[in-house]
Order: sequence, then structure tokens, then C-alpha cells
Amino acid sequence: MDHTACIVMTTASTEDEAESLASAIVEARLAACVQVQRVRSFYIWKDEPHHEPEWLLMIKTLPARYEAIEAFVRERHSYETPEVVQVPITGGSPDYLQWLAAGSRGGGAPAVPQE
Repeated sequence: MDHTACIVMTTASTEDEAESLASAIVEARLAACVQVQRVRSFYIWKDEPHHEPEWLLMIKTLPARYEAIEAFVRERHSYETPEVVQVPITGGSPDYLQWLAAGSRGGGAPAVPQE
């Protein structure tokens, strides 16, 4: 089995938007897992500095699902230009990566591996 995996990251302005997006991504079987964390972002937008609370979504999936996730996020996101970036996973627990792959391909994911 190919264990190639990635994390796709995006941010949302509210917890409700982040949770709604995370749930929809997992329910659509585009990813096995989405973690949501509160962060504070510092950035320049339209030549103005900003520092805002945001919610970071770490979407655990397969590289082949990136384009579908990007389109899914863009269709549902409140930002004019949402962050959607892919970070490769270059290593990891084989059991976890198998679970991630199964959950990102559709048809349901097996339970999270336990000890």
C-alpha cells in the first residue's frame, strides 16, 4: 500500500465556520481527520497590517485529494482568498498512515488504530 499522505491547511475566521468546514470535509470522505485549533495570525492584506484570531484546520488526507479539497474549501469559505496549502507527510506510523489512506478514499474509514 502506498503510504504517501499530506496535510492540507486552511484557516477560518470563526469557530463555527471552522467546525462546519471540518465536519463537511470528513463527511464527504475527502480526509480521514481534520483538527481545528485556535491561532492568532499576523499578515498584510490590501496593504494594511492585520492581527486577528483565526481557526486553523489541519486536514489529513492523500495528495490525490488535494484538488478536490481546494475546490471544496473555495466553494464554502467566507474569505475572498482563503489559504489552502498542501504539506507533504514524509514519514509516519504505518498503521496510522493506512488508516488515513482508508479514510480519505471514501467508503468509510476503519476505527483509529489503538494499541
